[in-house]
Amino acid sequence: MLREKFVIGLAALSLLAGLSACQKRDEASAEKGPAEKAGAQVDAATSKAGDALNKAGEKTGQALQSAGEKTGEAVRQGGEKLEGTAQEAQKKE
Repeated sequence: MLREKFVIGLAALSLLAGLSACQKRDEASAEKGPAEKAGAQVDAATSKAGDALNKAGEKTGQALQSAGEKTGEAVRQGGEKLEGTAQEAQKKE
């Protein structure tokens, strides 16, 4: 009998706790608290930092591609000069 009352009381308390969590906020409590404001600022800063990193990554990629093209052209020109020198050397022999 005592156990049944305890279970019923516990169930009633659980129900009341659940219902109180579902209540609508009044206007005074609808404002963001300090932790929520700080979290929003962290989210905004993280987003801005991510955008800046993406832009920096794009610029770095473009610079690497340009450097690779210039290096490839220099290697091609060096190969042509080497080939010309080798042909001249063969003609002299």
